[in-house]
This record gives sequence, structure tokens and C-alpha cells, in this order.
Amino acid sequence: MKELSLNILDIVQNSISAEASLIEILLAETDETLRITIKDDGRGMSPDFLATVMDPFSTTRKTRKVGMGIPLFKLAAEQTGGELTITSRTREMSPEDHGTTISAFFYKNHMDFTPLGDVVSTLISLIQGCPDVDFLFEHELPNGETVHLDTREMREALGDEIPLNSFEVLEWARESLNEQYGF
Repeated sequence: MKELSLNILDIVQNSISAEASLIEILLAETDETLRITIKDDGRGMSPDFLATVMDPFSTTRKTRKVGMGIPLFKLAAEQTGGELTITSRTREMSPEDHGTTISAFFYKNHMDFTPLGDVVSTLISLIQGCPDVDFLFEHELPNGETVHLDTREMREALGDEIPLNSFEVLEWARESLNEQYGF
């Protein structure tokens, strides 16, 4: 993929398909490195499926027999000398603490580092398309500041009458993120 934000979008779609109600998108960045962690409280993966999930011919999709999202994310990390790790617990194995965590580590100074891209638009698209799912987004910037958006906080402020995917709410969220990034 041309931007890591598109990998984030693809991985989060997996979390949504796994019936997650809360998806955390956590970015920790220094001048030299970037770690992207996506954590959900979805149904999780069985140990057998988890063992094969990095294989592009391993997928739960019914429409095609190839799943390239995780293998491409792994490749993007490994091309920079980084790595990708996945942990997962099914609801049956761990009823109180189930879900999946994918973490990719990148060396930004490597010539094969894929740019992060437009994470603001990615997050706004996710909220627009899945207004009933909660998202926690945090990006620790190299300067020590943190960009933060939590849809649970937004819901609390808005109440039940205003949906998160209304135009005004999405525009407010975009402006808030852009302001935090200094755009």
C-alpha cells in the first residue's frame, strides 16, 4: 500500500468484522521509529487461525480466498528492519479479556519506509462508516505531544440524539485532529 494509513484502515476493518465494540489505534513515534498498534475487543482468533494469519492464502472472507492486509502490513514493517506481532484471545478462551492486538514497528530512516499518510481522513472515514463502534486514537509525536480522539468522550458530550456520523460532528472531529497536528 502507498500509505500506512491505508494499512490501518484495512486492519481496523478486520476488527469491525470481528464484532469489536472498541478499537484502539495507537501510534508511538520518535524521530527514528514508528510503532502502530491496533487493539480491539472483538471475538479474537483461534490459536490455529492465528498461526496462519500471516499467510496471504489464509482468510475468513467469503468473497475471495486471499487476505493480503496483514501480510502487506508485515512486509512494510520488515522492509525497514522492523517487525509485526499479533496476539489474540477468543471470547471462549477469555470471556473478560478477548480480542486481537496487532503491533507493527518501523524504522523511519530506512529508504523503504512507507509514509504514514492521512491518518485524519482514515479516522474520519472509520467513524463515518461505523458510528456505533468506539474508537480511541492516540498519536505520540516525536516532540512529546499527543494527538487524541476518543469517540466515547464524544458520545458522552453529544448524548444519544446526535449520531457520530452526522456531518457537523465529523467536521468537528476533523478540525480537532488537524488543530492538534498543527495543520
